[in-house]
Amino acid sequence: MKIASIHIYSHDGRRRNLTLNPDGLNIITGLASTGKSSLSDIVEYCMGGDECKIAEGFIREKVSWFAVTFQFPNEQVFAAKPNPKPGQVQCSLAMVLRGRQIRTPEFDDLKHNGGDELVHELLSSLLGIPETKTPVPERSSRTGYSVNVKHTAFYLFQKQGLVASKELLFYRQAEEHLPQTIRDTFAVLFGISNVGDMETEANRRATQRELKIAQKELKLAQETEDALDTRGLGLLAEARTVGIPFSNSPGRAGPSTDGAESDLVVSLREVLNWRPGQVALMAESEMAKLQARRSNLRAERRQVLDQISSAQRYVKGASDFQTEAQEQRSRLESINALPRASNGAWQWPFLKEEDARMDGIAESLMAELSSLDSELEQVGGARPRLDEHLAALTDRSSQLKDAIREVEVDLNVAVLTDEKAAAQEDANARALKVQGRVSFYLDSLNPSNAISTLKLKVERLQAKLDQVNQNAGADDDADARMESVITHISGTMTTLVKEFKAFFSEFPFRLDMRNLTVVVQRPGNPVPMIRTGGGANWLAYHISALLALHHYASENRIPIPRFLMLDQPTQVYFPSQTIYESVAGDAEQVKRVDADLEAAKKLFETLLNYTKELVPGFQLIVTEHANFADDWFQDALVEDPWMNPPALVPQDWPSWRK
Repeated sequence: MKIASIHIYSHDGRRRNLTLNPDGLNIITGLASTGKSSLSDIVEYCMGGDECKIAEGFIREKVSWFAVTFQFPNEQVFAAKPNPKPGQVQCSLAMVLRGRQIRTPEFDDLKHNGGDELVHELLSSLLGIPETKTPVPERSSRTGYSVNVKHTAFYLFQKQGLVASKELLFYRQAEEHLPQTIRDTFAVLFGISNVGDMETEANRRATQRELKIAQKELKLAQETEDALDTRGLGLLAEARTVGIPFSNSPGRAGPSTDGAESDLVVSLREVLNWRPGQVALMAESEMAKLQARRSNLRAERRQVLDQISSAQRYVKGASDFQTEAQEQRSRLESINALPRASNGAWQWPFLKEEDARMDGIAESLMAELSSLDSELEQVGGARPRLDEHLAALTDRSSQLKDAIREVEVDLNVAVLTDEKAAAQEDANARALKVQGRVSFYLDSLNPSNAISTLKLKVERLQAKLDQVNQNAGADDDADARMESVITHISGTMTTLVKEFKAFFSEFPFRLDMRNLTVVVQRPGNPVPMIRTGGGANWLAYHISALLALHHYASENRIPIPRFLMLDQPTQVYFPSQTIYESVAGDAEQVKRVDADLEAAKKLFETLLNYTKELVPGFQLIVTEHANFADDWFQDALVEDPWMNPPALVPQDWPSWRK
């Protein structure tokens, strides 16, 4: 896969075409800020990049669509993507055309018919990238993923800030997680992890995962069986505590050799068959009746006690009156104070009967005495009846007291019954909880053949894993293939470094894919690129490594595109903008070359020879400020030097439509 042309479309329907030579060296030269560095961003975006990396500014404001026509041996693929909306950097929509010779669409014909996935799928298929996933080491948290054309970008672009870096070798190497992605996809793209090996490895890892799961299940089953005695006996002890009966004397918890359930399991099943006892509760209405009857009896007894108290007070008053009257009469009789004696004879010595009768004193006194005698007689006659009434009241009070005591006994019995029922209900609840734990315990038991079945499963998976390992030997083969690939690439890289006459060129060089760098194989003291010095040396190491990698890919039909884009590689020779401009577009000034100019020219000569001799037809696209007058350099120019910014985008194109 190479690049036939790059296209940009304006908002008003115009199109700018940049036609490239698919074979050989392509140079785009000119002043700064003319859009040269954006070309690699456009190509990456149209290869299905999920992010548009074209810098904000003139190009993003004036271009509506970006497109690239990719050249394959027997056909072309046109891939176009809309410019993301202002303020955005992502757009997954794409228009894809495929044909032997594609006629570049006009603006009105642009219409997305797929997305990035379609671009990845088509380009990957035409490149011949195998439909497989990256290998993932055991116990790794990352997962495998499918390799596609976007993973070839690491080897296709050397941006301005990367091409002479001492820390980084590959494009996007500094981004998080991508170093591992570069390693993984390199193994797939360069045939180190081939499809057969990866399928075998995937089968081995799947079998190994199944084996580990089965081993854990077996271990858990064995540990569970070992713990059955303690757990089961503990549950039986709890059942006994809460009053659940069982008849068997438990032994071991595990199944017997003949498959019958153990005594412990039988006893626990008896616990499950237990049903809670019931205690009848007194109805609330009956309790209310008893309480009402007790209240009525207490009220009636209070009334009877009040009556007894009243009768007792009356009897006591009459008795006191009778006693007092009798005592008074007796005193009067003792001194003969009464007119007549008890026999009727006159007994007053101080007054004659005739005088006393004449004055009426005697009659009056005797009348009073007669009345007192009558009252005493009445009081004396009523006393027996009062005693009878008082006795009746006392008997009724005793009867009521006994009735109240009986009702209170019934009430106490009712309360005790309710308390017993509550206690029984609490005991039932605790017993039911124990039953629940017993049920869960019995459900968790493995059947009698579970452990033996698990043992057979482990043995079967172990035998399968042993067979896969015996037939595979994938790791050793992969290591050998990796060593072979790196050796061949490193050999070509060593030759190219010598052509650049870079520092350490007298020693062999090696591509280090583990650390993604270049290492000088100095005897006894290897030197990684980060510990070397000089921008010109880093540039030589970078270009030599990438060209050696593409040389191996071309020789061995590795499914990666056959182009490499270099952005301003001669910056190490011309560190200032003034010197850049002094050799840009003026063939006369180029004649005043110094050592740096000679080195810069040597760089382009090496690149040209690479496309003509080492890898004939390989496409190299270089964006540069330098412009040498040599015919071979001028022949490699894609267009006239871009002198007036922004040369890539016509000045009169409109900006974003409002």
